[in-house]
Amino acid sequence: MTRLHQTLSSDLPFVRRYARALTGDQLTGDGYVRAALEALIQGRQALDRDLPPRVALYRAFEAIWRSTGALLEDRQSEDEGEPLSTTVSARLLRIAPRSRQAFLLTAVEGFSDDEAATILSVNPSDLDALILQAQADIDAELATDVLIIEDEPIIAADIAALVTELGHRVIDIASTRAEAIAAAHRHRPGLILSDVQLADGSSGIDATVEILAAIPIPAIFITGFPERLLTGDGFEPTFVITKPFSPATLKAAIGQALFFHPHGRLRAA
Repeated sequence: MTRLHQTLSSDLPFVRRYARALTGDQLTGDGYVRAALEALIQGRQALDRDLPPRVALYRAFEAIWRSTGALLEDRQSEDEGEPLSTTVSARLLRIAPRSRQAFLLTAVEGFSDDEAATILSVNPSDLDALILQAQADIDAELATDVLIIEDEPIIAADIAALVTELGHRVIDIASTRAEAIAAAHRHRPGLILSDVQLADGSSGIDATVEILAAIPIPAIFITGFPERLLTGDGFEPTFVITKPFSPATLKAAIGQALFFHPHGRLRAA
């Protein structure tokens, strides 16, 4: 027991986080983790010593989860006319269990695709399909109005096309701080995609900080100067994408930013 605890103690908080997100409930998630640990202690389940300890632990947890049938109660009220919850837990529970696992393992727990496929005992193509399905579910649910703050017309057009492809609506493209703030107050977007250095020498950082003080929405910075944002001092965003950017990277960031933001808003009717 002591040796097992010493081997896995640093990873247990993270597998608890994963279980909580997977089930939508701390007590339920901890129950699955406890069951996995008991199975390991009693010898009903063994860690694969050919795998890194963290991967082996998650795979052991997956075996316990799978053996239960991974059946979750629908925690959304079925009362007619009652609005669906928009909390992160509620959004996660609306994704099919296997797709939810693939999404959480790669987007939240930071496993590579190969590691996630090993944990789920699927081949890479099946994992890709699960992630794509999760992303499609997220995109469909969280379509919103997007403000682009970008002073280079070609880049702005590329971002706008990608955003539209994902089912969102571009409500304005601003090239200066003043334009961005005015557009945000005029349209009240659900997401900001911002450059750092703008046309008149003003700052996309300053524009975004001012907007977020009034409208609590997710923001993603797309910049050739990531070092200006990742200083460890003052405002530091969760999502920073370096130019030139990959469309796949930006798509994933948009999905995660909208999905995990506690105040994410759907598109206005």
